[in-house]
Amino acid sequence: MRKRTDRLIAIGSLTAVAVVPTILVLGPWDGDDRAGVRGFTGPTPIADAGTGPQGPPSPSASPSRTGGRPPERPAANNVLPFPTLSPAPSPSSSAGKGGGAGSGGGSRRAADDGAKITNVTWRGKRQADVTVRSPALGTSHKVRVLVPKTWSSSATRTWPVVYAFHGGNDTYVSWTRSTDIEQVAAAYDVIVVMPEGRNGSYTDWYNYGRGGIPKWETFHMVEVRQLMERNFHAGASRAAIGISSGAQGAVTYAARYPGMFRYAAAYSGVLSMLSPGIPALLLYINSTNTNGAPERIWGDPVRDRANWVAHDPTSLAPRLRGTKVYVSSGNGQPGPYDPPDKAPWDIAYLSESQVERASKDFVQRARSVGVPVTANFYGPGSHRWPYWQREMHRTWPEIMRSIGARKL
Repeated sequence: MRKRTDRLIAIGSLTAVAVVPTILVLGPWDGDDRAGVRGFTGPTPIADAGTGPQGPPSPSASPSRTGGRPPERPAANNVLPFPTLSPAPSPSSSAGKGGGAGSGGGSRRAADDGAKITNVTWRGKRQADVTVRSPALGTSHKVRVLVPKTWSSSATRTWPVVYAFHGGNDTYVSWTRSTDIEQVAAAYDVIVVMPEGRNGSYTDWYNYGRGGIPKWETFHMVEVRQLMERNFHAGASRAAIGISSGAQGAVTYAARYPGMFRYAAAYSGVLSMLSPGIPALLLYINSTNTNGAPERIWGDPVRDRANWVAHDPTSLAPRLRGTKVYVSSGNGQPGPYDPPDKAPWDIAYLSESQVERASKDFVQRARSVGVPVTANFYGPGSHRWPYWQREMHRTWPEIMRSIGARKL
C-alpha cells in the first residue's frame, strides 16, 4: 500500500504540471533581472576594479557520456559521503598557517582525484576566473573567485570562505552579474567561491544505479574545495549560500557533509524533494536537461526512493544540527520588485509558490529535530534575482559573524 501511495504522490500532480508548467522551479527567471537589481537599494557600490589581462585558453577534455539501458539490478548509490566530521576549527583559526601554494606563480596543487587548475584569468585585482580540469565531470569548467584586499598568493594564512551556488539555466558568473556580491564581499576579510553548476542539480548523477559522470557534488565538495584550499588559501571556516536549485544544493551539501559549513542560506530553494507533487515537478523540470531521461539524476522517486531520501534536505535535516540555516522565499504573488504588467500566471510567480510550500515543509521538519533555522517567508515576491539580492544583504552580516570574517 505504501509503494502505491508513494507512486500516486510522485505522479499525482502530473496533470497539474502539464497545465501549469512550473518548469523553472529550479531555474531562476533572471535573464532580464539585472535592471531590477540595479534599482535595489543597498550598500553603496564600490567602483569596478577593471579587467585584467586574459590568460591563455584552457585545454578541455571531451566529456564522457553515460547512456544505454539501465542495469537490471542497479548498484546502491545512496550512501552518504562520510559520517559526521569533527567540528570545524574556530573562526579565528582561519587566519593561521597553511592554505596552499597560492594561485600566482609556483606550482599549483591538484585535488586528491587529480583535478587541477589549468588557467587563472584575473579580472582586476580581486576577481579571478579559474579553469578546472575535472575528472568528476570529464571536462573543464570554471569557478569565479573573489578575494579580499588583504589576500596574497604568497600568504601563510587562510581566509574564511563563502561558497555561492547559482540556479538552473545559469552559470558561474550569475552572482556577480545579477547581484552586487562583489561590492558586499569587498567590505569583509572573506573569499567568495562561485563554481559552475550547469543544470546538474548539485548531485552525483545516479545514472540508473551505475553512477559515473557527471559528478557535480564531487566537483563542488571535493575538487573545487580542495583546489581553493590548496591554491587560494581558502580556510576551513565555511558558509554555503544559493538561489533556486543552488539553494537546494547549499543545504543538501551542508547536510551530507556535517561539520563542513557553519552556515547555510537557501534563497527560494526546493528543500523538500518528497513533498506531495514535488517529485513529479522535479522529473518534469529535469526532463529537458537530460534528453528526456530525468531519472538519470536521482533515479525513480519510488523504485530508487533511498537515493532520493539521501539527497533530500528535509530527510537529512537531523544532520544539520550545529549548522545555522536560513531559509526564505516569496509566495508567488506580485511583489515590490516585479514589473506591474507581469501576468499572474507568469512562471516566476507560479514557481515561487511551489518553492514556498516545499521550504515550509523543510522548516517544520528541521525545527522539530532541533536545527537552528531562521525562516523569512516574506509574502509577495516571485522567483527573481532582486529578491535574492535583498535576502543576501539581509543575511550577509550574520554569515560573516558565523565564519569569523572581520569587517575591513
